[in-house]
Amino acid sequence: MNDSKLQRLRLPAASLTRLLSEDMFPFQRTDELEPFTGVLGQARAVEALEFGVAMPRSGYNVFVMGEPGSGRFSYVQRHLGEVAQRASAPSDWLYVNHFDEPREPHAIELPAGMGSEFCRDISGLLDTILSAFPAVFETPSWQQKKSAIDRAFNKKYDKVLDRIEKLALEKNIALYRDSTNIAFTPMFEGRALDEAEFAQRPEIEREQFHADIAWLEEQLNTELSSLPLWKRESSNELRRLNEETISLALESSMAMLAAKYGDYPSVQAYLQAMQGNLLKTVVEQLVDEEHSDSIRRKLLEEQYSPNPVMVHSQNGGAPVIFEPHPTYDNLFGRIEYSSDQGMMYTSYRQLRPGALHRANGGYLILEAEKLLAEPFVWEALKRALHSRQLKMESPLLELTRMATVTLTPQVIPLQVKVIVIGSRELYYALQELDPDFQDMFRVLVDFEEDLPLQRESLLQFARLLRNRTTEEGMAPLACCAVRRLARYSMRLAGHQERLSAHLSELFQVVSEADFLRGKQQNELTQAEHVEQAIAARMRRTGRLSRNILDDMLSGVILIDTDGAAVGKCNGLTVLQAGDSEFGIPARISATVHPGSNGIVDIEREVTLGQPIHSKGVMILTGYMGSQYAQEYPLAISASIALEQSYGHVDGDSASLGEVCALISALACVPLKQCFAITGSINQFGEVQAVGGVNEKIEGFFKLCNERGLTGEQGVIIPRANQKNLMLNDDVLAAVEAGQFSVYAVEHVQQALALLSGQEPGQADAHGGYQEGSINGKVVARLKAIAELGAGREGGTEQSGEPAGSNDIPGTGMQ
Repeated sequence: MNDSKLQRLRLPAASLTRLLSEDMFPFQRTDELEPFTGVLGQARAVEALEFGVAMPRSGYNVFVMGEPGSGRFSYVQRHLGEVAQRASAPSDWLYVNHFDEPREPHAIELPAGMGSEFCRDISGLLDTILSAFPAVFETPSWQQKKSAIDRAFNKKYDKVLDRIEKLALEKNIALYRDSTNIAFTPMFEGRALDEAEFAQRPEIEREQFHADIAWLEEQLNTELSSLPLWKRESSNELRRLNEETISLALESSMAMLAAKYGDYPSVQAYLQAMQGNLLKTVVEQLVDEEHSDSIRRKLLEEQYSPNPVMVHSQNGGAPVIFEPHPTYDNLFGRIEYSSDQGMMYTSYRQLRPGALHRANGGYLILEAEKLLAEPFVWEALKRALHSRQLKMESPLLELTRMATVTLTPQVIPLQVKVIVIGSRELYYALQELDPDFQDMFRVLVDFEEDLPLQRESLLQFARLLRNRTTEEGMAPLACCAVRRLARYSMRLAGHQERLSAHLSELFQVVSEADFLRGKQQNELTQAEHVEQAIAARMRRTGRLSRNILDDMLSGVILIDTDGAAVGKCNGLTVLQAGDSEFGIPARISATVHPGSNGIVDIEREVTLGQPIHSKGVMILTGYMGSQYAQEYPLAISASIALEQSYGHVDGDSASLGEVCALISALACVPLKQCFAITGSINQFGEVQAVGGVNEKIEGFFKLCNERGLTGEQGVIIPRANQKNLMLNDDVLAAVEAGQFSVYAVEHVQQALALLSGQEPGQADAHGGYQEGSINGKVVARLKAIAELGAGREGGTEQSGEPAGSNDIPGTGMQ
């Protein structure tokens, strides 16, 4: 390959980036533009989201797939907010006491807005009850009726005592009674005797007296045997009086509520049950004057006030809820407990709604990573969506085995559209591992990572920046600043014809540039402010890359940028540490010796090589066999290593450099160390595109620039990566000045010619190579190693001893 052909591989400075002309930005400043609506460059995602949100069928929940910073979350929230405003508000739901079985609270459904109104009405009813009781039991009418009941009972009781007293007098015995006791005393001549006088009476009189008293007590017991019945009848009459009094006092208030909520059977049932329970509660809790008004109010609220778990305003539209921390309790609600003297208790008033309750009838947004990280949540969410029922329970309580009374609230119908936002990896993992996932999340919204660079998209890009600066209260951007930001977006996309959809990083640069503008007291944010902001970001995250560069300059890390060496070349790698990503050169070395171990990947042998890197080495082996081992076997032992790498190595971008180093070691042809090389190859020697090409070029350029540019240094990249070049101004200036070069190759032989400065050699009609060419030297070396191996096998068979050492022609071993 002559020099003219090699020079054609050299890329001009104009092809190493893309400059945007001013006529592509028909404005002077961003505040001249109209606001941008929608999402930038995501037409497919917008269409899918609109379909998924509008589809009313079950199972059409939405999974939004894309990378963070692409605007997916903000657009989903904005679109749902617009749709929700046009939708009608869902029903209100309240939990109320189930008086017959307090452990199973009932749920009441009311139209939007009426839930809060019903709570206020019940609160007003409780006020009425507190003001009416116990005052109604102090009215003359009630007192008269109660006195009549007491008199009727006392009349029966007195009648019995009068009869017994008459019998006692006939036997000269007096009957004495007080509020609690009845006693008999002997009489003589109309006067009651005391104990001393009674003891002086004849014994026969005393015995007769005791006999008479025993008979009188028997008669009294007989007469008073109906006393419990009289008391029960009196109590029943008093209870009926109280019930009539309570019902009469509540009649007007309850009638008004019954009329107002007559169209809602569940409310009617609750009001009837409440009225029946109040007959007991009023007497037990409100007549006690020891309780203050606040305590009595609290007692009533704990039993009768509804617990609103879902309430909406009538014209508020459908709810849009984002749950940032989707634990089980936060999503499905929880049952809270209180402690009383060491005992745990709860009630329907301690039911706390979750995000699903608040989003019922609307939309719920969740993040997939957080959702799947919480125990029980994913399976419970699938059950709820499948059954369309919202059940409140405490799964963690079952695990603790606590002997605590809990609640089983009535289930609520669930009608919600769930939008889960997550990464591509999670989406495909769920599709593969969860058979229910596809049935429940049938709509995929896939956000692009980049978008085509066109005049229309550039104008939308500028309008989007206008939105951001206006919303954040920042100064407008000058046209030149927008043009520089567009170039930065192209660099993030890694393509000359595409803009990055990762808007968050772009917006951060805008904010930082606006800060610098403010410090300089400029009216508009100019391109120089954007440039300063980008440079400052690189400096803030550049500690690690600077340390590695210093190690290379000091010789700790061995990288040559001049001279030539056999079996060595400079590869290019990308190192990512947190939010810092940068390219660094790395020495690739290869050694060859006779043997049958084949090509050994040292990185794989020590388990540092990841599968893709190991695959690249195996493809390299296939290329070597097809290129050079058509007449002689590839019976060699070769080792390939990425020197001074102490972490995991992945990717196949080093395979082009590895094959060149291996060919150099086989042919004993030195390779120029002023070059660094990156690229992937296939088994036919064709060079394929790799990632991170801009960072790799700039990483090697920094090293060369620090050591001094000679005009011979450069980088060899795949031709397929030419569209990915968006190099910084320092590299462009050096290339323009002829101090640095970027070469684009399509085949291993082109890269080999650049690295060696020699003609690799073309195969003739019989597949042979010209003697003295690089390829010819490789074939000759393989032939010599094969003949050496055959000779050793023959010597062993004849003598039983290993063959003596022989010089190997063409090995270059010294």
